[in-house]
Amino acid sequence: QVQLVESGGGLVQAGGSLKLSCAASGRTVTTYAMGWFRQAPGKEREFVAAVNWSGGSTYYADSVKGRFTISRDSAKNTLWLQMNSLKPEDTAVYYCAATSRILGAIIRTIRTNYDYWGQGTQVTVSS
Repeated sequence: QVQLVESGGGLVQAGGSLKLSCAASGRTVTTYAMGWFRQAPGKEREFVAAVNWSGGSTYYADSVKGRFTISRDSAKNTLWLQMNSLKPEDTAVYYCAATSRILGAIIRTIRTNYDYWGQGTQVTVSS
């Protein structure tokens, strides 16, 4: 089974930056698409960003566009999320996700299209 482990979360002041990492391990599966989702207390898990196998096609939620950058190293099965200009509204548990399916840009935003999930890492942004 593929396992995903996130790291890099923490407490940061508004306007600060954090970089999240996600490492895939276990049985080798081609992860054609990988993404980040987040879930704040009392809210549904929502899409943040996604990237294709090559890293050349990215897609972002409007709420983070221009502030967050997703990237990956497919050879190492590693995913990153660089988060800049953080806002208190960004406070949430951030989850790494992956799928062995080929997904188009819009389809990558749908959480049910992902097969593998990490346990999440907490990001807290203070005012």
